[in-house]
Amino acid sequence: MLELASALLDALAAGRHLAVATVIEVDGSAPRALGTSMAVDDLGRVIGSISGGCVEGAVYDACTAALASGATEICTFGFTDDDAFAVGLSCGGRLTVVVRPLGAGDGDAPLLDELRLARDGRAAGLALVLSPAGPVEVLTASGAAPDARRQRIRSELVAAVHRGRSARRTVDCDGELEQTVLLVSAPPARMIVFGAVDFSIALSNAAALLGYRVTVCDARPVFATAERFPAAEVVNRWPTDYLAETAVDERTVLCILTHDDKFDVPLIEAALGLDVAYVGAMGSRATHERRLGALRSHGVGEESLARLHSPIGLDLGASSPEETAVSILAEVIAARSRASGVPLRETSGAIHSASAAVSAASSSSDQIRSLL
Repeated sequence: MLELASALLDALAAGRHLAVATVIEVDGSAPRALGTSMAVDDLGRVIGSISGGCVEGAVYDACTAALASGATEICTFGFTDDDAFAVGLSCGGRLTVVVRPLGAGDGDAPLLDELRLARDGRAAGLALVLSPAGPVEVLTASGAAPDARRQRIRSELVAAVHRGRSARRTVDCDGELEQTVLLVSAPPARMIVFGAVDFSIALSNAAALLGYRVTVCDARPVFATAERFPAAEVVNRWPTDYLAETAVDERTVLCILTHDDKFDVPLIEAALGLDVAYVGAMGSRATHERRLGALRSHGVGEESLARLHSPIGLDLGASSPEETAVSILAEVIAARSRASGVPLRETSGAIHSASAAVSAASSSSDQIRSLL
């Protein structure tokens, strides 16, 4: 649904009534991903595609029925091979969709707010709670949960938005299991690497594989070139000037690999004044102590200094640029997920802890609107 945000909002603004069908489960070789949506308005016009064409007719009928009845329905297409061919799902897979009316009334106001975030290129998330005995409930990442039980679901949703991935989850709400589909629209998180050194080449390549939108910034054009950094945007600017002007948010990762005090100290000071996910700086322990002294002399407080990851990375015994990139990214993942970073064999309980989700969900609505 979130991928159609602009078109849905335009249709509602024009006074149209809509029914939206959203994929909530995919089995076998069904052609579209979880969260893909198609809408039909009260003039019979179609927005989007739910299967690339093979079940559009059946979904269209379900949407027009929802417009007429005002009711939400869960439909499955292609349960057997015969059923699949009957609706055109010749791949033999199975799609389950939820079909719900969408209007401009107060009841859908939180959902419309989330659609506006997605339309504006901001991180957004919806949780569709599939209760067997009741209607499909919609929770949003930026809105409030009505009770503690739904807060647990919203926590899972916020964590999914942080990860930037839609998912189907069975959420344990104080012993009662809820089947929930988490729908996410999140632009790739940024990583800005300052310093066009060999370690930066390895880090930018590895970070791009993890889905980051990587920028490498260095004032020296002879080192900061597109040829050296094929996986990154390259910026030839003085680092503090660029950081002051570029867009960052709570998901942005800043890695300072310049290893030069005339760049490092003012850059770290500026970075620690921003609401970003991670600030790390490369250097020896002696360099780190020297930096701390300089930063304190500039008035940087201890609370801000505690956010600095320096020396950068986890203790993995890394030596080469490639190994160092793994060390840095491992620390970034641990910091963003609020995980301990210790070996799993030394921990107990669930591997995928809910603590990160609960912690993230305790952030204010304004923070969640920008999200990590």
